[in-house]
Amino acid sequence: MSLLLSGIGVSRGIAIGKAHLMRGSIEVVESVIPEHLLEDEIVRFLAAVESARGQLHELRERIPAGTSVDITSFIETHLLMLNDSTLCNTPVELIRQRHCSAEWALKLQRDAVVSVFEEMDDAYLRTRRDDVDHVVNRILRILLDQDQAAGDNPALQDAVVLADDLTPAETVLLEHQGIAAFATESGGPLSHTAILSRSMEIPAVVGVHGVQQYLRDGELVILDGLQGILIAGPDEHTLGYYRQRQQAENLRRIEMGRIARRPAVTLDGVPVNLQTNIELPEDVSASGLGNASGVGLYRTEFLFMNRAAPPDEEEQFECYRRVIETLKGKPLTIRTLDIGADKQVDGRHGRSCSNPALGLRAIRLCLKDLPLFRTQLRAILRASAHGPVRIMIPMLSTTHELLQTISLLNETRHTLQREGCAFAPDVPIGGMIEVPAAALTAAEFSTHLDFLSIGTNDLIQYTLAIDRVDDEVNYLYDPLHPAVLRLIKMTIDAGLHAGIPVAMCGEMAGDPRYTRLLLGMGLTEFSMHHTSLAEVKNVINQSDIGKLMPLVAELLHNTRAGQIPARIDSLNSNLTE
Repeated sequence: MSLLLSGIGVSRGIAIGKAHLMRGSIEVVESVIPEHLLEDEIVRFLAAVESARGQLHELRERIPAGTSVDITSFIETHLLMLNDSTLCNTPVELIRQRHCSAEWALKLQRDAVVSVFEEMDDAYLRTRRDDVDHVVNRILRILLDQDQAAGDNPALQDAVVLADDLTPAETVLLEHQGIAAFATESGGPLSHTAILSRSMEIPAVVGVHGVQQYLRDGELVILDGLQGILIAGPDEHTLGYYRQRQQAENLRRIEMGRIARRPAVTLDGVPVNLQTNIELPEDVSASGLGNASGVGLYRTEFLFMNRAAPPDEEEQFECYRRVIETLKGKPLTIRTLDIGADKQVDGRHGRSCSNPALGLRAIRLCLKDLPLFRTQLRAILRASAHGPVRIMIPMLSTTHELLQTISLLNETRHTLQREGCAFAPDVPIGGMIEVPAAALTAAEFSTHLDFLSIGTNDLIQYTLAIDRVDDEVNYLYDPLHPAVLRLIKMTIDAGLHAGIPVAMCGEMAGDPRYTRLLLGMGLTEFSMHHTSLAEVKNVINQSDIGKLMPLVAELLHNTRAGQIPARIDSLNSNLTE
């Protein structure tokens, strides 16, 4: 009898192979260390940290030359964390203070750090707690003599790996050993491992509860990374169906490679601006910019994380300048610091906040900490002298916040001019529409801005009052909810009326299922992860905006909530891959 398990599809593709179970849970119990052995325990802990560093350095050396920076940057992130005092020095202090084992001290510190991340409102930043877990578990396995050798394992060739979770480093190793796909019990679409699977084109499903409980090692399974399902013990009919799907998927990937080089133009001759999102300066070389018109979203908060103090003006300037020069004339949209209320950028805990989602974050935090904000604005403006830059303000909810920001920008320009610093005098200023209040007043915002960008990830969560990385409620996360669609349409219309561009930089922009819907709403600027560019471009090249607009207008006005997915399927019915 076949068994079907559902999860969240995070990387498209069909895999058919034998299951390979990776057991990874680590149990730590509290234990007391006699005072005369405390220094020995500290030495044992520091040796484990050094061994973990050595493992990651060895792994980095094993990655072939020319591998995407998307892959190597995750290993660099974990190496940085292993050099951070938060995970290296604080456990030593806990061992001395509490007379506890290295394992228990590390667990206590892990719990304290993870609690900070869990309170963050931004879904992407919140999932960075996974990186803390991955680094801590690597050290714990060494301390507990549970470390697994990273050598080749023939059993992994063409296997479907089933695990509680996978670190980015483990994912890289597994890919080099020829796995066909993986499924994990935990994780979400924004985890580093999920992002990595998309970059390496490994079919993957996360959040498959019970995957290790119900399946056996060596059992034949089918994984569908698009639908987010895992089938164990398939019959011949099911196997035949998915083998055909697998063959079609392989042909689709070849075709996507050809499509990536074509211009993004609709059948009725409307050019569409496709840009990419980046997180680190190194992402630019990996982001397929030959096929994108620029960077529509640069998340600058990664400059501020995993460090004792925020970067100064020179460090930020050099970072932005390097990205600008790599782009060679293509525009860079820099989003100002977007970090939550629960954690100050220098790593010290700020005031407690009962609901970080509604607290001091993004532009609110920046306008409260003016020295921090001025430093970033100075660095961005100075970098603008080296190529086209746009500044994007996150989390706007009132025009008062926007006017304060514009005033601060003008003040910063005057100061730089007095100091004789070069900068572009006409850097465009845009606002992110990710709060329902901003969408409802988008017409007013558009009178003060040069462009708008819709951040669908937060807009959907705030509109529907759900956390999409929470297993208990993420089934309610619905980009096609009528309220969400109306807010998107309202924002696009406001920009068109004001004569300013409107882009979308949330995950919805990179999902080809929604491309025709968005084109029919009037959206002609999309920004997404570079791996989605070809698929979205494929839909654009097969679409006629003139024909889509009346169909989408009728859909928005006359369709009930439950009928919208079927109407979207109808809208996409003649697409070919």
